[in-house]
Amino acid sequence: MGDFTEPLGLCSLEDLSALLGYLDADTITGLCVPEDGSDGCSGVQDCLTRYTLARIDAADARAGDVAMGLDVSFLLTSAYLVFVMQLGMNILLKNVLDACVGAMGFYLFGYAFAFGHGHGRDSNGFIGNWNFALSYTTQTSFSGEEFATFGWHNFFFHSAYLLYSFFLSSFVYPVVVHWVWDSQGWLSAFNTKQDGYSGILRTGAIDFAGSGVVHMTGGFAALMGAAILGPRVGRFSSDGTVNEMKGHSATLVVMGTFLLWFGWFGFNPVALAGGAGGIAMLFFKYYTTHGAWDVVAVCNGVLAGLVAVTSSCSVIEPWAAILVGASGAVVFCFFDHLTLYTLKVDDPVSAFALHGGVGMWGVLFPGFLAKHDYVVEVYGAYGFGMDAKEGKRFGLLYGGHGQVLLVQVIEILAIIGWTCFTMGAFFMTLKMAGVLRVSVDTELAGLDITNYSKTAGGPSAHNGHEYEEDFSGHTGEKGLAP
Repeated sequence: MGDFTEPLGLCSLEDLSALLGYLDADTITGLCVPEDGSDGCSGVQDCLTRYTLARIDAADARAGDVAMGLDVSFLLTSAYLVFVMQLGMNILLKNVLDACVGAMGFYLFGYAFAFGHGHGRDSNGFIGNWNFALSYTTQTSFSGEEFATFGWHNFFFHSAYLLYSFFLSSFVYPVVVHWVWDSQGWLSAFNTKQDGYSGILRTGAIDFAGSGVVHMTGGFAALMGAAILGPRVGRFSSDGTVNEMKGHSATLVVMGTFLLWFGWFGFNPVALAGGAGGIAMLFFKYYTTHGAWDVVAVCNGVLAGLVAVTSSCSVIEPWAAILVGASGAVVFCFFDHLTLYTLKVDDPVSAFALHGGVGMWGVLFPGFLAKHDYVVEVYGAYGFGMDAKEGKRFGLLYGGHGQVLLVQVIEILAIIGWTCFTMGAFFMTLKMAGVLRVSVDTELAGLDITNYSKTAGGPSAHNGHEYEEDFSGHTGEKGLAP
């Protein structure tokens, strides 16, 4: 065989096969005499180079398929874990309806509003506008969702709840998703249309798993619903004093908390923050109630820790996760007291305090303790400058820029304004239509009795009390004790 630089025509296919070891003649011919009529190889080295590049391209394509399969498998596994979270609530049928109606709403409209921009099509920073009902689906078109579910279901018409679930999952929530998580969103840290910088203050909001997107949206929707629906009958005395209404079963609360905690791993790693929140709540309640241990409060503390860390979980150190979880429990107590005793809003399961109030604290936290190395790893080396260090695109306590914290505040205000406006208008419409609230008799008897067993009537146990009088003339809107 001649020199390696001599033309391929001077080398036999047998010689090349011997040189490459495992290639057959047809393979070499295809490499050196392309079917498209372009110039063939100029020598053995050129042939080897072409073959190597072809094999690299093939391996890269296979690796891409494997990576896509792993990504989809991870998302599906996360979705399965999140699905378990529905068992962690307190109203069974409505949770089933949440899954059913939410899935349909997100399929028909939600995905398009959240991520709807296709190849060669521009969406705006406010809302997506393409791929309704997944009409153009690729292997990369995948999304999951989960919402907070709220405790005023007990005196909420089924028809109204179905409308609420569909409206929230198909429109209100997807718009917020588009803002923060889609590469076209005006709040997104992944939106680099402006000369490689994020669109909002050249940094974008850091909300990795949704303290704002998921929890604030759900929490403020709960606040609007509870405020417009009005308190339960007997919640307040005529002088405005709050009457205690104990929950049904602490055992079920603990079981639900563990289910939620388990399912939360489908969102983000939460072991430290949840544990810190539970411990902080244990001792906080112990000292504020003069030596009483409250298992339900501890469960709320665990959940508060989970909500608080959801936004910053990808950009903070483990010790910071403990800090945000523990502080989240205290923030929960503040908003829980504010909602009931100051605003006089009856939120039966403290959904606003847990998801809205703690969610706000969770959104703020990256502005203080987001670490630059983690920001680069998650969001890429862009921001104010060429990388996170140059642009100081990290928390203030690490020496970062104040604009990072400012963007987090902007996200909070935007979500509050959008959710309160849309859900407030929605609930007011249902109220004026007379389909928002059940009658007082039905509320006192309990929807389990009136809607399922069909045995309404007679004395009914309601929050530890029995009512035998007729309160059919009571509107229930002010929640006054009968």
